Amino acid sequence: MDDMTRPAEAAEVALGGWRRTRGEPSLREVWGSIPVRGVGWRRLFAFLGPGYLVSVGYMDPGNWATSIAGGSKFGYTLLTIALLSNLMAILLQALCARLGFATGRDLAQACRDAFSKPISYVLWLMAEIAICATDLAEVIGTAIGLNLLFGIPLELGVFITALDVFLILYLQNLGFRWIETFVVTTLLVIATCFAIQVGMADPDWRQVIVGFAPTVEIVRNPEMLYLAMGILGATVMPHNLYLHSSIVQTRVVADTLPAKREAITFATIDSTIALMLALIVNASILILAAATFHKAGAYGIADLEDAQQLLTPLLGSAMAAYLFGIALLCCGLNSTVTATLSGQIVMEGFINVRLPAWARRLATRGLAIIPAVIGIALYGAAGTGKLLILSQVILSMQLPFAIVPLVLFTADRRKMGALVAPRWVTGLAAIVAVVVIALNIKVIADLILA
Repeated sequence: MDDMTRPAEAAEVALGGWRRTRGEPSLREVWGSIPVRGVGWRRLFAFLGPGYLVSVGYMDPGNWATSIAGGSKFGYTLLTIALLSNLMAILLQALCARLGFATGRDLAQACRDAFSKPISYVLWLMAEIAICATDLAEVIGTAIGLNLLFGIPLELGVFITALDVFLILYLQNLGFRWIETFVVTTLLVIATCFAIQVGMADPDWRQVIVGFAPTVEIVRNPEMLYLAMGILGATVMPHNLYLHSSIVQTRVVADTLPAKREAITFATIDSTIALMLALIVNASILILAAATFHKAGAYGIADLEDAQQLLTPLLGSAMAAYLFGIALLCCGLNSTVTATLSGQIVMEGFINVRLPAWARRLATRGLAIIPAVIGIALYGAAGTGKLLILSQVILSMQLPFAIVPLVLFTADRRKMGALVAPRWVTGLAAIVAVVVIALNIKVIADLILA
């Protein structure tokens, strides 16, 4: 019998294999719900939003450090990594949306359901390490943004970032649509700032196009590969896989296969559009660095503060430096919102422990502040760039612990029912997992043998 004739029964099959702990709230009870109404474009508009929250993680301050370092050192060459990373992200986020709508479980809950406690705790620990690494980048990036715009010392700016918990609480109290609106608004500010700066830099567009073509030099050159993995980790961020599989469920859809298929399609369109915007911003950062620093022979730029100070003389306008600072501060604030949501999802999903948003946020932010303060105290502002890049390489090391379960779950017909991922999608995702694991092993080997 087809899906249209027995929707309720088919939906039950799609939910098979998952369990809910007694008293555990549904995700819609946690995040609130947004009804889906209308037809055509109006219906698609109802699904727009989660993808933009996810895209924030693809252009956070850690991305800035890796892209600036890559652009200043190797020119336009690493644009191909930005493109490939983004294509990987589009594929994986589509699987996240599929998992969320098909099963009513996010990736963290799915891991807790499917694996033994020891394995679940290991995966939870890996996810928490990834979130702490992300938070470290946000702490440093936001502190540098405050320093560039208002002259606030980095040490003080690091502690000020802990106050962002009040922004999170305020937005959550207003409703999930307000969180999405805040994120989209700041994303538009960031994109506008970089569009103006790239226009000022007047890059070599022929070299830009060539930079998107793959080259084996990236794998052969250990320094280039290290930065490439930083870009990969800063783009395909582990916590975004947990985040997306959860927040897509804020959309209320009928419990039928046709409705869920439509929801998966619209959610995939949403995340694809948002991630293409993220690619434009990430590519713009790298292009700006290549067109200014690399062109001028400044090959060792990795610190955001140095980059901002050099933009004025190289572009001949003080406005470029201010635009850089504004965009950086917006990135830090944006990333704060999504990291907080991801932290809640990971903790509640893996170990079913619920903490107040302020307590969870202060805990993770406190863990991020410690290495940031130590790094600034030991190396000053000059060491923040290396710390940012290291945090993104750590993220790339955590990716397999999220990607492999995601691919396994979405390929399992017993868990996904009729909404199981097509074989070609599973095949591509499996290739992504193998490539990420292989490149991580290569980076580790290069570091050991260096």
